[in-house]
Amino acid sequence: MISPLSLQQTQLEEFLDKILLPPSDPNAEVMEISVYILVYVGGACPRNYRVYKADSMIGVIFQHITHWSNGVDSLRYAESVDAAVGLDDFMKVARVSRTAIEQPPTEEELLDKEFDALTNDEWERLKRYVPQAKDLVAA
Repeated sequence: MISPLSLQQTQLEEFLDKILLPPSDPNAEVMEISVYILVYVGGACPRNYRVYKADSMIGVIFQHITHWSNGVDSLRYAESVDAAVGLDDFMKVARVSRTAIEQPPTEEELLDKEFDALTNDEWERLKRYVPQAKDLVAA
């Protein structure tokens, strides 16, 4: 006997399998636009597409009746490629921001900042910093 729960589980697994089709799958609905590959995921309005660039998924864009959007900004794009470029640009900035957060500036870089721009933690780091004086010559 098939229970309603097992039937729902089977339908969910089939649905997820279709959503997760890679762009290379023959059953995937694929659009190639410029350097981007759009793979249809589902939905009627908006239609959802995963966006790939160089074999890496960079995000999702949406096709509405009158425009495209990408979920990372509030812009309405006339073309799918514009929504993909906006998404790609956002991801590049996010990657740079994350890298900047992960690697705090060195003490030499802090010395180049304006005094008013330094945080309390940066001031504390500079207080403990002793520059290497091996190349300094007394004038």
